[in-house]
Amino acid sequence: MMELDLSVEICGVRLPNPTVLASGVLGLSSEVFERLARGGLGAITTKSVSLQPRPGYKNPVIVDYGPGLINAVGLSNPGVEVMVEEIHRTKERLAPLGVPIIASIFANTIYDFGTLARYISEAQPDLIEANISCPNIDARYEQMFATSPYVSAQVTRRIKENTDIPLIVKLSPNVEDIVEIAQAVVEAGTDAISAINSLGPGMLIDVETIRPVLANRIGGISGPAIHPIAVRCVHDICRAVDVPVIGIGGVCSGRDVIEMLLVGATAVGIGSAVNYRGIEVFDQVIGQVKQYMRDHSYRSLDEFRGKALPRGKNGLSPVT
Repeated sequence: MMELDLSVEICGVRLPNPTVLASGVLGLSSEVFERLARGGLGAITTKSVSLQPRPGYKNPVIVDYGPGLINAVGLSNPGVEVMVEEIHRTKERLAPLGVPIIASIFANTIYDFGTLARYISEAQPDLIEANISCPNIDARYEQMFATSPYVSAQVTRRIKENTDIPLIVKLSPNVEDIVEIAQAVVEAGTDAISAINSLGPGMLIDVETIRPVLANRIGGISGPAIHPIAVRCVHDICRAVDVPVIGIGGVCSGRDVIEMLLVGATAVGIGSAVNYRGIEVFDQVIGQVKQYMRDHSYRSLDEFRGKALPRGKNGLSPVT
């Protein structure tokens, strides 16, 4: 049987395969993460952490409405001090398995992003992801950082000044031009990009109780319904910048992973599918990717990565 190479590299960090647990899906449990790693996962992203503990919103925080999920967890987390210790324990479990860990951070100010980066670096995660794009922000913080190229770049610079660990900036689809934001953070020094975060916020009403289905009333939209938007965003970003991109958004099958790779993604995040199918989804997805590679005589992901991107005489065509 043909030997297949599914490994990928992001900023010098090797992943055994392109699947990445998206942030916020399973919190941070070293025992669960070890099960995921043994089940064939490529990399793990922690729940986003802040400087101080955050309780999040009251239940219900997530609802399956058919085409997707609507959620408003509220970025609940135990705070960076606790998270540093948890990451240490998780790294000890994952190191023998060769599965890297990505520490996700979020903050209320540009300055705090730098402080967080410095603290989280004490845990020595393999990569840091800056979540500048959650749609469920508190109104008192006005707008999320990812809506402004200038502010996104400032966050990026602040983080890079406070850590030597490679940085991934997570972008939002809820902007006029995601390419403009991507170019701004790359120019500011980010090492990679992840895209996309949830769409929204949206709202659903329970017609019997005549109340919103979420305790927070509004929430981000994820799951299969947003997948075509995610593919388009990743396509546009990969045409415009030359850094690794982790494609995220409604990925539930091997076909979805392959789509992301075809438009240039280096790796692919899986989040909502864990709610639908459990942690076994990673092993199932990788099996489907392997079958696709055998069917098309591909030995490595590099042989078909980016094949759906338009090309001209001198490589990728310019963004129009």
